Amino acid sequence: MRTSARISLIVFTILLSACNTTKMQTPEAKQTLRVMTHDSFAISANLVAQFEAKNNVKLEFIKGGDAGTMLNKALLTKANPLADVLYGVDNTFLSRELENDLLEPYSSPALADIPVELHMDASNRALPVDYGDVCINYDKAYFTRARLALPQSLADLLKPEYAGLLVVENPAISSPGLAFMLATISTYGEEGYLDYWRALNANGLVVVNDWEMAYYTNFSASSGNGPQPMVVSYGTSPAAEVVYASTPMDEAPTASLVGDGMCYRQVEFIGIIKGTSNRSLAEKFVDFMLSVPVQEDIPLQMFVFPANKKAALPDVFLQNIQVPARPASLDPDEVHLNREKWLQEWTEVILR
Repeated sequence: MRTSARISLIVFTILLSACNTTKMQTPEAKQTLRVMTHDSFAISANLVAQFEAKNNVKLEFIKGGDAGTMLNKALLTKANPLADVLYGVDNTFLSRELENDLLEPYSSPALADIPVELHMDASNRALPVDYGDVCINYDKAYFTRARLALPQSLADLLKPEYAGLLVVENPAISSPGLAFMLATISTYGEEGYLDYWRALNANGLVVVNDWEMAYYTNFSASSGNGPQPMVVSYGTSPAAEVVYASTPMDEAPTASLVGDGMCYRQVEFIGIIKGTSNRSLAEKFVDFMLSVPVQEDIPLQMFVFPANKKAALPDVFLQNIQVPARPASLDPDEVHLNREKWLQEWTEVILR
């Protein structure tokens, strides 16, 4: 073999070896996992970063509006899903999610640490992540200034002294709005709840589309100049007022009305959207959301209770909430069978 040919062969071998070494050292490309959530979803950035680093993935969070709006978007795009995972549908909308076959079953190992009463889907398509009570929150300062006694029941809200003081969310769009409507059905029955709403409406009831509008625009304690000192919100909202106060405070400026039947318990779920091409990563994200570190992050991020019974609660959370002794409830099957009819009836009576 000629010397020049030998040199060419050696150079070629070196280049080929270098090329293979480069390929071996090139990091695997990151996948993207898309997670659709309601607008109130929040999680600490360091936990997100840990999940992304551990699984070589980029998380893309898609805010879908309030829970009802988010579910509508997921159902309308079912043939070409916008996301791989769906978080935030609660027990008031759960049956609609399940009957439309939107999710794939997944039996996460973390389900063993979640109380059985929070399990509402035997097929494990929707896995419980957190829960909380939808209650009426009130502005303490307003009631003190007005020397007005607090309502102790849903019936009290019909009294003339509370005229125009309550803002609620549209139950056809908003999950807390729907929860409050269900509380009235639990108390007054299917035969009496519309009469209750007619009387509430005649007493100056204000209805807005979503929680953000109700709480941050209409509610006097949050906006500073909103016209209503009572709002349908969450039993944990007072703790949020303390945590996010611009000036440190010892006591929340708001509290919840927790008389018998005035609150409705919500459970929020996570599920893997049917047809995802990222099934393995989606399972890991579900496990992540049910893990103790994330579950302990949830109370001060979204101000709900963690579903995992091993998760500890922060003191500021416990010291500024009121928990109803007897929240309202309805059989999920009854809600499933009647929800759309009830919403249509409510809309006819209140909005038309």
